Amino acid sequence: MWTSMTRHRRFPLDAGLLAAALAGDGLSVRVVQETGSTNADLVAAAKTGAGEGQVLVAEHQWAGRGRLDRSWTSPSGAGLTFSVLLRPAVPAGALGWLPLVTGLSLASTLREFAGIPAGLKWPNDVLVAGEKLAGILAEAVPDRDRSGTVAVIVGIGLNVDNDVDELPPGATSVALRQRQESRPLVGRGELLIELLRGLVRVYRRWLAEPTATADAYRSVCDTLGQRVRVELPDGSVVTGTATDVDDHGRLVVDGRAFAAGDVVHLR
Repeated sequence: MWTSMTRHRRFPLDAGLLAAALAGDGLSVRVVQETGSTNADLVAAAKTGAGEGQVLVAEHQWAGRGRLDRSWTSPSGAGLTFSVLLRPAVPAGALGWLPLVTGLSLASTLREFAGIPAGLKWPNDVLVAGEKLAGILAEAVPDRDRSGTVAVIVGIGLNVDNDVDELPPGATSVALRQRQESRPLVGRGELLIELLRGLVRVYRRWLAEPTATADAYRSVCDTLGQRVRVELPDGSVVTGTATDVDDHGRLVVDGRAFAAGDVVHLR
């Protein structure tokens, strides 16, 4: 039975190994057994002047949030729940690209390292075959450090070893996809190292080459070219064809740009 095969693999993350492996990438990694929200913890750290590259990983998160204040839950040791503190020296109008850049890095790593053909639904859902694999929540911290850069906390929740009965409808996990494609299963620790290295690599490329990075995002964004329904925060709904993501990271639908909203791909 697949359930027993996955659940016996849930070893705790090795905090020392993670910290040593990622120190050369400019990351300072801390692992906690549980917390309310890794994003909330790093927001508090940013307000006290914590520097870029702080990473907080939780084996269990009991008050995690997704976009629009939705909850994100996962059994302890089944997924990867972590947040990263970034301080990008970019114009304020470009900050909307950070969750998209993060999504690009996740999709790229999942394709290259785990062999999973991941794509993106604007703005920040990682999908495979239409099923959700990961979500991203970016939060800007209004306080500024001495360098004058705004802190942004990027939170990531990825389903790794979750079984079918542990996932909401329309979701999948790395283990389930690798089993379906007869690929060797990857461990959470090694996957986390690759995901964080990928994030650093794509983030630095975005800072140096924003146009090329935006083009790379568009190339893996499954939303573009689709007929979509955009459910806006005020309750209104717009239906049309998604044609582009603009310089601010907004989705363009029939000539109108949207900075926020739930997108449904229409078949």
